[in-house]
Amino acid sequence: MSLIAFVAAASLLTITPGLDTAMVLRVATSSGTRPALMAGLGVALGCLVWGIAASLGLGAVLRASELAYNLIKWSGAAYLCWLGINLLLHPRTNLTDGMTSSMASASKALRQGFLTNILNPKVGIFYVTFLPQFMPPSGHLVQYALLLTSIHAMLTVLWFSILAMATAPLLRLLKRPRFLSVIDRLTGGLFIAFGLKIALSKAR
Repeated sequence: MSLIAFVAAASLLTITPGLDTAMVLRVATSSGTRPALMAGLGVALGCLVWGIAASLGLGAVLRASELAYNLIKWSGAAYLCWLGINLLLHPRTNLTDGMTSSMASASKALRQGFLTNILNPKVGIFYVTFLPQFMPPSGHLVQYALLLTSIHAMLTVLWFSILAMATAPLLRLLKRPRFLSVIDRLTGGLFIAFGLKIALSKAR
């Protein structure tokens, strides 16, 4: 029953809009389905890293150490603000701006998705506080925690794949330079807001 409860809870948390959702939607509407799928995969890889770290006890260290938390927090905030400022100052007027090839676009999206997730210490705190609620009272706790983490990562990939494919029709509208520029600036402002939110957040 605990596994079923975890799948239900993790599914609800996965579809709740947040920074990762904003990242994937931005890539989907500006670069296409394949890069968006890679961005979602990057987010899922970040979840796996955080989940493994929490399972091995590193998440508890992050929660206990103000210095470790702040280092990751400020790195993540700086990265998001950097992305946001670039979008505000240099919005695209063409879907192919800044893309040397579809492969380069996909690899960049994968990297952005991963960094957006891994540089948010709140994800680590989430795993430390969320996973124990669904752990069995005894047994192979580390292995079970890794199982739950893998399930969450798969749910993340599934959800972002659905989002990526659902936004594909918007590409016709995004062929309009004015609309694409507005979307980039709006997304840039959103990334800066998320960055400031992370910078002002506390570990607990």
